[in-house]
Amino acid sequence: MARHGRFLGDFVQGETYAHPWEVTVDDGMTAFFAASFQDATPVYASRERARALGFRDRPLSPALLLNLGVSFSVHDVSQQAIAHLAYLDVRFPEAMYSGDTLRAWSTVLETKPTSDGARGIVHVQTVVANQHEAIACVFGRKVLVPAGRLDGRALTDPAGPAPVVARDCPRLPPQLRGRIAAPAQPGVFGGCLWEDFEVGDVLVHDVGRTIGESEHMQLTTLVRNSHPLHFDEQYAKGGGSFAGTRVVYGGLVLAWVLSLGSRDTMGNALWELGLDDGAHPNAVVAGDTLYAATRVLAKEEHGEGTGEITFRVVGVKNTPPRALLDIGEDLFAPELGKKSGRVDAKVLEITRRVLLHRRPGATTAG
Repeated sequence: MARHGRFLGDFVQGETYAHPWEVTVDDGMTAFFAASFQDATPVYASRERARALGFRDRPLSPALLLNLGVSFSVHDVSQQAIAHLAYLDVRFPEAMYSGDTLRAWSTVLETKPTSDGARGIVHVQTVVANQHEAIACVFGRKVLVPAGRLDGRALTDPAGPAPVVARDCPRLPPQLRGRIAAPAQPGVFGGCLWEDFEVGDVLVHDVGRTIGESEHMQLTTLVRNSHPLHFDEQYAKGGGSFAGTRVVYGGLVLAWVLSLGSRDTMGNALWELGLDDGAHPNAVVAGDTLYAATRVLAKEEHGEGTGEITFRVVGVKNTPPRALLDIGEDLFAPELGKKSGRVDAKVLEITRRVLLHRRPGATTAG
């Protein structure tokens, strides 16, 4: 039986792998994903809000697009991976809608063996596009894989679509690149306009989310993630999992953590401008309860009626972030490279840039 994924020696810098999945996203998938995460961003939840901004319908959630892209790439990139290490420069250049058919390809940017020679880090860029070649999502990803070559690996044709350079992709779709009118009903969730945030603010989102025994497997298969670590208990118990059981797929952890903070940060957001410098310092298993906290890193005016905010978002498990902050835990310092003071409860850290409405009547300085 053929094996999928790659070891370090199977990756060739510059090669592009066209992933086999091609999935039409329908209303059922969109509704199920939205209900599972309860993200509060109006443009992705409300057809009326989306049409008022010039979209023909509500766009697909960025979290859904990213989850599909990561999952599609598992077949060729990470089915043999030891760990997912990083999300880098994630962008959503075009709006996608229910009915679009999505596929993906990944280009190998770099391979690097670890100092012990037993493993290696692979950096790929993955592109998700629809049936019209419009780019839905582009992101960098780093994974840790075993050294050597995978015996019995399924043969794949390395020739794929032409690579896309992430920095050449816009952060906003065409509908949001001009003047944007103030919302007719601002403040669906209060305190989420651009003026309501100041650099240095820390927002502790007190509501948690316990991950169900079967729901994470259902969502994993919904987005076509084929790694048995997430849904095959016998594989996990047989040595395939460092946790001794199925591990919740990290893309879902990311989506849940971002959504847990959305009522306090995204109630007047217009678009996800990008995600960067993201990692999963610790694993999540069924029964764990996720919580989120957010720090405001930067803010700047974007144009008439809009502004940009950069957040640093962290997710923790089983202990509310307020309790961790109260005992002096440094939640917002990156875990990678820490010599001391690691936060064992931290399961996600990522930088998030968003475009927000400004308060009606606000003017751009200068």
